[in-house]
Amino acid sequence: MKKSVNQYNVKSETTELKDLDLQKREVAIYLSKFDTIDADNDMIKKGAFKKSLQEHGVNSGSNRQIAFLRHHDWEHQIGKFTTLQEDENGLFAVGKLGTSTKGDDALRDYDEGIITEHSIGFQYIPDKIKFIDDEEMTEKGYFQIHELILWEGSAVTFGANEHTNVVQMFEAKGINTEDLKLKEINKLHEKINVVIKSIANGRGSDQRFFELEMKLKFLNTQLINIANTNPITLKNQLVSEQTKNDNSAFDWNKINKLLN
Repeated sequence: MKKSVNQYNVKSETTELKDLDLQKREVAIYLSKFDTIDADNDMIKKGAFKKSLQEHGVNSGSNRQIAFLRHHDWEHQIGKFTTLQEDENGLFAVGKLGTSTKGDDALRDYDEGIITEHSIGFQYIPDKIKFIDDEEMTEKGYFQIHELILWEGSAVTFGANEHTNVVQMFEAKGINTEDLKLKEINKLHEKINVVIKSIANGRGSDQRFFELEMKLKFLNTQLINIANTNPITLKNQLVSEQTKNDNSAFDWNKINKLLN
């Protein structure tokens, strides 16, 4: 089993809200827990977020700081993190919710217990993953994660390991999925084209380009996941064989040149 090191991965954490201050519009949460084997067969070790926090944390001075989102949507920022730090338990965060409609909705959802889970958007680093053999486990072992590239932390209504796959939900209901799958691929393909055109136009701030880049990575991973679910013949050839087989739908060097 290999990790999707070139993809935008997500990992959920079911957590109790540690603190909610309605007056200050602040929430205290854990975005990740250490030393626990999760549904992705991963165990994140203390120190895995250290470099990301140094380079893009709240005290980094970076203009690409780790974002506080809803549902991993880079157009749905609900506030900003005022604290991001590792402790003995995991990645602890304090988020201050904005006064926009999105921030207000999130505050209400926290208060009413609708938001109960959080998820991180990240990338694996190949040489920072170690497989630990354990014959008693179903997978014959688990992955120790010693470092991740952390992009964002999200409040989610329903948690997800990787991306909730629309096609799988339809399959569970006994519905023919071929046309549905092609429809989902077409939708993602259109969204990806819009983002690429926005990047190529070269208009906007560095922060906007960073958000567009993250959105493109997220959409690309959704496309790969749907394409790899019970593979079918794609009539419109929207997804190349390269996309399906090696998870590299785009030349990221070209994208980075457009960003710089």
